[in-house]
Amino acid sequence: MITLYGYWRSTAAYRVRIALNFKKIDYSQVSVHLVKDGGEQHKENYKRLNPQGLVPTLTDGDFTLSQSIAILEYLDEKYPEIPLLPKDLKLKAIVRQLCQVISADLHPLNNLRVLNYLTNDLSVSADEKTAWYHHWLQKGLDAYESVANQGNYLGDYSIGGELTMADACLIPQLYNARRFDFCLDKYPRLSQIEKKCLSIPCVKVALPESQPDAAVE
Repeated sequence: MITLYGYWRSTAAYRVRIALNFKKIDYSQVSVHLVKDGGEQHKENYKRLNPQGLVPTLTDGDFTLSQSIAILEYLDEKYPEIPLLPKDLKLKAIVRQLCQVISADLHPLNNLRVLNYLTNDLSVSADEKTAWYHHWLQKGLDAYESVANQGNYLGDYSIGGELTMADACLIPQLYNARRFDFCLDKYPRLSQIEKKCLSIPCVKVALPESQPDAAVE
């Protein structure tokens, strides 16, 4: 039985929920509240599961794995019937490139622990923190929009006509951008992809507000 340890607002956990739902994998969820009592992710019992003290963590029987992209790759190889990666070698590489734009270059700079460090340790004002966040969002989304706009890749999703791992990374990041009042008007291609993805059940069910722990905030 697969168990996903996450938090309803975590964009990284959101990625994994999209993938699990898309692949029609049965799983249970355990909430790890990132704010309550100083953050449950820092508690000793959770850090025994994930030494980084981050979400998500996935357990599959006696196997434990963290880092959302590693989890997505694991799920895609274990459950290949509904793939998250194209078969074509070059398209597969482009999907991984887009995943890295979000997961390696953009998301780490607006992660909760980074934003908290800016506020609590560096005494950055709320306006300065927002400017920081918006700066890195623009850099990452500009690059993603440019790649996704290339003629060979055009379709309903980031790469062609099928949902891929790239979409599982993009949609949570756009959710986060809207949450922090970042204007997405200059990204028509990303908005088109988002509209399509939000219309399909596997993404709807993964929405943060649809998660059990959202109701107890």
